[in-house]
Amino acid sequence: MTKSDIRLRDILIALVLLTRLPLPHLPKEAFARQASAAWAYPLAGLAVALPACAIGGLALAAGLPAGPVAGVILTCQVLLTGSMHEDGLADTADGLWGGFTPERRLEIMKDSRIGAYGVLALVLGLGLRWTALTALIAGGGLWALVGVAVLSRAPMAMLMATLPNARNSGLSHSVGRPSAWACGLALCLGLVCAVGFAGFAGVLACVAAALATLGLALMAKAKIGGQTGDILGAAQQCSEIAALLTLAALI
Repeated sequence: MTKSDIRLRDILIALVLLTRLPLPHLPKEAFARQASAAWAYPLAGLAVALPACAIGGLALAAGLPAGPVAGVILTCQVLLTGSMHEDGLADTADGLWGGFTPERRLEIMKDSRIGAYGVLALVLGLGLRWTALTALIAGGGLWALVGVAVLSRAPMAMLMATLPNARNSGLSHSVGRPSAWACGLALCLGLVCAVGFAGFAGVLACVAAALATLGLALMAKAKIGGQTGDILGAAQQCSEIAALLTLAALI
């Protein structure tokens, strides 16, 4: 992938893959560019967070306190993404801790049923996001969430490029491996938006997100030999949680 290979349609492809927004129908051949479109994954975060924060701002103006407003914003995000990243987090927790061999872990991750580890991951993940976002809103940092949403989608492209596929099927395998240019552009978008919406605290949020992604990547490589679509969803959630907690401590 080169500069000249960036296309506006990549944004639409990323939105179709990562959101449940009502979008124009794309021809089947357009999805041959799924790997090349990975640079636009952070823009899916922008498309999700902007309306969520706008609704949150209206709720604040209507007199709702920070806690309920944070709940409204999280609900909007879940609806706009179809909870696909939360699903990945739950499946990852069930698989990585519920099996004793790579084959069994992958089998558990593919199972549509949720186990105790998955439930705990969802409860803890949503709880940490809710409380951190409540602190951000109370401190006047509502719109910092936009930077976090953009930033947290960049690690997905990085893991797709740096970790092998753990299985020979599934969403991540069908998408393919992004180029170094696509990953670099995704990271730049995440960093610029994080700093643009949160200032210097956004830099530290980027560091926290990177460490969370690295930890997950090492664990996935050790336990299942690489990444899957569930691992990518978990990466988005872990990096978002790490970034939100960092900003909540600083803003």
